[in-house]
Amino acid sequence: FQVGDIVEVKADETFPCDLIFLASSSIDGTCYVTTASLDGESNFKTHYAVRDTTVLCTDEAIDALTATIECEQPQPDLYKFVGRIIIYRSNQETVARSLGPENLLLKGATLKNTKKIYGVAVYTGMETKMALNYQGKSQKRSAVEKSINAFLIVYLCILLSKATVCTTLKYVWQSNPFNDEPWYNEKTKKERETFKVLRMFTDFLSFMVLFNFIIPVSMYVTVEMQKFLGSFFISWDKEMYDEEIKEGALVNTSDLNEELGQVEFVFTDKTGTLTENSMEFIECCIDGHKYKDCISEVDGFSQTDGPLKYYGKAEKSREELFLRALCLCHTVQIKEADQVDGLIGHPERKYTYISSSPDEIALVKGAEKYGFTFLGLENDFMKIRNQENETEMYQLLHVLNFDPVRRRMSVIVRTTSGKLLLFCKGADSSIFPRVKQEEIQQTKVHVDRNAMDGYRTLCVAFKELTQKEYDRIDRQLNEAKMALQDREEKMAKVFEDTEADMHLIGATAVEDRLQEQSAETIEALHAAGMKVWVLTGDKMETAKSTCYACRLFQTSTELLELTAKTVGESERKEDRLHELLMEYHKKLIQDIPKSRGGLKRSWTLSQEYGLIIDGSTLSLILNPSQDSSSSNYKNIFLQICLKCTAVLCCRMAPLQKAQIVRMVKNTKGSPITLSIGDGANDVSMILEAHVGIGIKGKEGRQASRNSDYAVPKFKHLRKLLLAHGHLYYVRIAHLVQYFFYKNLCFILPQFLYQFFCGFSQQPLYDAAYLTMYNICFTSLPILAYSLLEQHINIDRLTSDPQLYMKVSDNAMLQWRPFLYWTFLGAFEGLVFFFGVYFLFQNSSLEDNGKVFGNWTFGTIVFTVLVFTVTLKLALDTRFWTWMNHFVIWGSLAFYVFFSFFWGGVIWQQQRMYFVFAHMLTSVSTWLAIILLIFISLFPEILLIVLKNIKEKNHQVRNKMM
Repeated sequence: FQVGDIVEVKADETFPCDLIFLASSSIDGTCYVTTASLDGESNFKTHYAVRDTTVLCTDEAIDALTATIECEQPQPDLYKFVGRIIIYRSNQETVARSLGPENLLLKGATLKNTKKIYGVAVYTGMETKMALNYQGKSQKRSAVEKSINAFLIVYLCILLSKATVCTTLKYVWQSNPFNDEPWYNEKTKKERETFKVLRMFTDFLSFMVLFNFIIPVSMYVTVEMQKFLGSFFISWDKEMYDEEIKEGALVNTSDLNEELGQVEFVFTDKTGTLTENSMEFIECCIDGHKYKDCISEVDGFSQTDGPLKYYGKAEKSREELFLRALCLCHTVQIKEADQVDGLIGHPERKYTYISSSPDEIALVKGAEKYGFTFLGLENDFMKIRNQENETEMYQLLHVLNFDPVRRRMSVIVRTTSGKLLLFCKGADSSIFPRVKQEEIQQTKVHVDRNAMDGYRTLCVAFKELTQKEYDRIDRQLNEAKMALQDREEKMAKVFEDTEADMHLIGATAVEDRLQEQSAETIEALHAAGMKVWVLTGDKMETAKSTCYACRLFQTSTELLELTAKTVGESERKEDRLHELLMEYHKKLIQDIPKSRGGLKRSWTLSQEYGLIIDGSTLSLILNPSQDSSSSNYKNIFLQICLKCTAVLCCRMAPLQKAQIVRMVKNTKGSPITLSIGDGANDVSMILEAHVGIGIKGKEGRQASRNSDYAVPKFKHLRKLLLAHGHLYYVRIAHLVQYFFYKNLCFILPQFLYQFFCGFSQQPLYDAAYLTMYNICFTSLPILAYSLLEQHINIDRLTSDPQLYMKVSDNAMLQWRPFLYWTFLGAFEGLVFFFGVYFLFQNSSLEDNGKVFGNWTFGTIVFTVLVFTVTLKLALDTRFWTWMNHFVIWGSLAFYVFFSFFWGGVIWQQQRMYFVFAHMLTSVSTWLAIILLIFISLFPEILLIVLKNIKEKNHQVRNKMM
C-alpha cells in the first residue's frame, strides 16, 4: 500500500497499515478493534469515522471522495496522533475536521464486530506505529553466568600456569648435557640455539593444546540444554494451571531459570496483580448520604436484585442528578450480547457493555442497580431509562477524555429542554480543587473511609453551562483540535478552564477483591527473606488498605510517610522533605544495627518499619531542584528503603516504577530484582528488573508478552520461586562446579605425567579417550542430574520458605565452595596418578612376567577417573528416577563396551589394540581400581555420613523441644 490509498478491511481482518477511519458498515460510523498484538490489550476499543465521511459506505461513494490529509511525522506513541482532513465538496466548498487517535486504525490491530470499514493509508511500511515500536528485548545475564565467567578466568590462569611451568622445566631439564637431544637428531647445536625462542613458543603452544581440556567448553552446551529442557517443567506444572482462563505458566526465556532462586526484591503492581481487577460497585454517597446494597452482587445489577440501605437520604433531584451523571459520563458502548465475541453479559439482559475500563462498566451497572439504565449512544444521542421506566435523550456534544495527568474525564450534553450540562468524574485529588470548597467535607469523609476499606473511589461533579459559555468552549475546543502543533497542550488548557467552578454531587466506591492466596504468597516471600514493594497508580489510602489486607504491612509495622500530605504543598516542601528524610534515616539507624553483609539478610528487627511514598514526592527525590538544600536525597531515601521490611509506592507513573526498580538494582551488591504486573503500564518495570513476571490478567497480554515468565495468578509466584527457582539454582550450580571438578581430575594426571616423560608433550590418554571423555562418558549423568534432582521435596520447599535463604546470595557459587570442589578435584587427580604409579611401578603383573606399558598405565588411570567422577555424582543424587539409573550405570557400561570395542579394532596407528582386555586379565588391576576409587570417594562418603548424623540429631532435638 501507498500513502493515500483507500483500503477496505472486513471483519476479523488485520489492518495492513495505519489508516484514517472514513466510513463503516455501522450507521453511527463506529467500529470495534482489538490491539492485542500492539499493546496486549484484549478489550474492544471503539474508533470513530470522520464525521463528514460516515455516509460514504459504498465503493462508489468512497471513490468519489476528494480530500487532503495533513498529519504529524510518524512517531511510535500508539495513543497519540495529530492531524486534520480537508474535504472538497462539489460546490467548491471545503470542510476541515480534526483528526485524533480515535480516528486512526493501527497496523496490527484487528477489526471486530463490524462487517467492513473504509480507510485511507497515512503511514505505511516502516513508518507505521507498529514498526516504530519494534525493538528487541535487552539481553539479561544471570548471576550464575557471571560466576561461570569468574571461575573460567581462574581455570585459564591454571592452564597458562601449567603450560608455562612445563615449558620452563623442559628447557631446564634439557640444559643438562645428559638430557639433551639424542645424537640421531641431525640438527647441529648452532641450529638448535638459533631457533630456541621459536621452539620455546611452539612448545608452550603444544602444552596449551595438551592441557586445554581443563577448560570445560562442553559445559556451555550442557548448560544451554539444561536451561532449555528444564524450562518445560514450569510449563508442565499442573499446579500452576488456571481453570478460569484455561492456561498455565509460560516461559518466554529459559536463560534466567536459576535467577528465580536468587531473588532479593519483589516489585509488584496492585490492580490485577494482587487484586482480581474484577470491579464491583459497592456503594455511593450523595451529598454526604451513603447508599449501599444489602447483598454483594457479582453481575446483573437490577432493581430486583435486593433491597437497598439508605443511611439518610439526599433530595430526590440530587439522587437523580447523580445517577444521570453515572449514566452519561463515560465511554461505555452497548452491543447485543450475541454479537460480541467472547463477552458474556447478564443472562436476563439482551445486551452487554463494552469499555476499555472495567471501572466505567461497574459504575454504569451501579446506576442500573438504582434504577437508571444506560441504553446506548446513537447518532450523537445518549439514551437512558429512568426510575419511572421512561426514556430520556441527551445530545452528546463533547467528550473531554480521561488521561493519567488530569485523572478525570467529562462530557457536555444537551437535554431535550435545551439545558447544557457538564458532568465530570475523577480522582478526589483531581475533583476537589475544582469544586466549591464548602461542598467537599461531607463527601471527603466517605471517600477517605472507603479508601481505608480498600475500595477504589471516584468523585462526581457537574455544572450548568449558559449558551454563551458553551459557544466559547465549543470554539476553543474546535480550534485546539484543528491545531497541528502543540494540540495536546492547547486542549489541556481548554479542559482546565472548562472543568472549573463545578458543584460536587457525590462519590462512588468500587471494590477490586484480593486475588486468592495473595496474602499467603506475600507472607511466604517475606519468610524466604525477600523484600516486597508494591508500586501502584492508586491513591494512598486504597493502596495502604490493600497492603494491610494482603499482609504486606502488619498491625505492628510502624509506617513512615513521604507523601504530599506529610511534605506539604508549600514552597518549603523540599526543605520539609529533607527534614523528614533525615528524621527517618536517624530513626532507622538507631533502631537497626548495621549489617555486615550490606544487603544480606543478616539482621533482625526490633521494630518493623514500612515506607509509603507517592509519585510527586518521588519526583522531588529523584530530580531535586538545583537550589535544593540537599543533593543526595536519592542516597538517603535508598538507605531508608533498604532498612524497611516493606515499601508502598502509590500514585506511580509507569516510568517512575521503572526508576524505582533501576535504583534498587544498581545499589551496592547488585541485589537480584523481580517485577510482576499484569498491565501495559507495568511493562517498563518488568523489562527493567533482572526477572520480569507477567500476569495473564484482564488488562491484556502486553505484560506477559514482554516478560521472562508469565503466570495466571499472583499465587503461582510462590511455587515458581520457592520450588522451581530453588531447584533450578541448586541443579545448575552443581552442574557448573561438577564440570570444573571433573575436568581438573581429568587433566591433572596428564600434567603430572610430563614430569616422568621429559616434558615431551606425550599424552597420558589415548586420543579417543581425550575426545569422548566430556562428550560421551561423563555428559549424560550430569545433564540428567541437573534436570531431575530434588535434594528436598517440592512440597517441603513450597511450605517452608526459609529453605530458600539457604541458597540465596549465590551461596553455591561463591569462592568457598568453588575452592572446595577445586581441592577435591586436585586430591582425586593426585590419587589417580600416584596411586597407579606406586602400585604398578615395579610389579610384574602379567603371566608372562612383563610389566604394563605406557598405554596400559594411562588406561588404568582413565578407568579409575571415569568411575570415580560418575560415582561421585551418584553419591550426590538424592532423587533417583529410572532415568538417573539409566544414564549413570549406562555411561559406565558404555565406557567398558567402547574400550573393548576400541581395543579390538586394527588400523595403522592403533596403539590401544587389546590393551583394555589384557589389562583386565590381571587381578591386581581389579583390586587397584576398586581401592583407588574407594580412596578417592572416602572424603565425600565421610562428609555425607557426618551430615546425615547432624541432621538426625537436629530432628531429634526439635522433637524434644
